[in-house]
Amino acid sequence: MARFLVSFLILFSSLATAADRDLPPLVDADWLQQQRQQSELVIVDIRSGIDNGGDRSTFRKAHIPGSVYSSYTDDGWRESRDGVTGVMPPVSSLERLISGLGINNGDTVVLVPAGTGPTDFGSAARVYWTFKVLGHDAVTILNGGFAGWNEAGFEVASGEGAQRPFGAFKGELQPKLLATLEEVDDARQNQGQLVDARPADYFTGKEKSPAAKAAGTIPGAMNLPHQNFLSQQGKAWYLNSDTIAGQLQSTSLDRDKRAIAFCNTAHWAATDWFVLSELAGFDEVALYDGSMAEWSQDSNRPLQVEKKGLAKLLDVFN
Repeated sequence: MARFLVSFLILFSSLATAADRDLPPLVDADWLQQQRQQSELVIVDIRSGIDNGGDRSTFRKAHIPGSVYSSYTDDGWRESRDGVTGVMPPVSSLERLISGLGINNGDTVVLVPAGTGPTDFGSAARVYWTFKVLGHDAVTILNGGFAGWNEAGFEVASGEGAQRPFGAFKGELQPKLLATLEEVDDARQNQGQLVDARPADYFTGKEKSPAAKAAGTIPGAMNLPHQNFLSQQGKAWYLNSDTIAGQLQSTSLDRDKRAIAFCNTAHWAATDWFVLSELAGFDEVALYDGSMAEWSQDSNRPLQVEKKGLAKLLDVFN
């Protein structure tokens, strides 16, 4: 009980610290309404078909005034490489993508998901992590996304969006935020903190993603389902502190020890990374970009599945 109380107090202290910063990791519609006229603030709408969030035509019909559009699924935020789905593209490719949105290193970026579901929020968390791993800290997420903006009753615009001149964004890779296959294997063998962000059925092996070659999880991982951090209020989905506190109190995670989040393709895991790193104040959190799509490719890597309530280690695939 004492451990849980300490964790609870640490979590909310960290949340308060984040709120006191000039740019918190999450902002609400009121904040954005007050700040959106700033010349060095770039609002990036990343809606896609995930959770029926929309596409470029949806953006043309209605968007936050002054925003630019970039499809999370179609514009190159992730790629498939060496048979692994959803990995981070080379830094040079991301520099071109971000510069093409009119973003420079001195700009503040506000990411706007659709606000239509937990997986949609993962889009914003993944792009947020991408900016962070490129060394750009001036980035935040609009909590509730465009759906929340609409519910707040603020002005919307139509058309192509803001026309910004081509930027000159340069990234500087931050390796500590990006866990390699070797680091994940080392964590598995040495009781590291591996956090599986997938829903429970994927964690236990009852369900399997098409991106993975076999069901199950990395042995020793704990399950922290991404969707449990979000809840629906009205028509919009929000990440809220009450949900975070409740989830983290029931885990054995150590905030002073490195944690590595993963899922099937490092999309859902971006939400866990965001919660642990940016809101709960963990000292070091990395995202395993390859996730189960990479881990399951080699039959020599062990998997853990649950059978009749018992964990069973599989050294080879069936």
